[in-house]
Amino acid sequence: VQLQASGGGLVQAGGSLRVSCGASGRAFSTYNMGWFRQAPGKEREFVALISSNGGNTNYADSVKDRFTISRDNAKNILYLQMNSLKPEDTAVYYCAAGRGWGSNGALYRYWGQGTLVTVSS
Repeated sequence: VQLQASGGGLVQAGGSLRVSCGASGRAFSTYNMGWFRQAPGKEREFVALISSNGGNTNYADSVKDRFTISRDNAKNILYLQMNSLKPEDTAVYYCAAGRGWGSNGALYRYWGQGTLVTVSS
């Protein structure tokens, strides 16, 4: 499956933004999907994941209650709704697809190219 993230941009602190990840191929609905991010000078970190049918989700503590992951399997699209954004949320956001379940990036076989989210203070 090929993934392409989009929707990043510049937003003020406290604002909202939704990033998307489009997937090619008919296998999208069989993969668990995750969002990861990498801030400048920092290692990549887990943000959120969702099961193949959308029934289960998990979030990093740093984004819990502010971010919502969702998916539309009919349209092959993964979303990340980000509310109450903080400057520390500034990062390149990557979507990823895998068969495993967890926050370890090694569980994900396919990765999108990333979209930059910048939160100004």
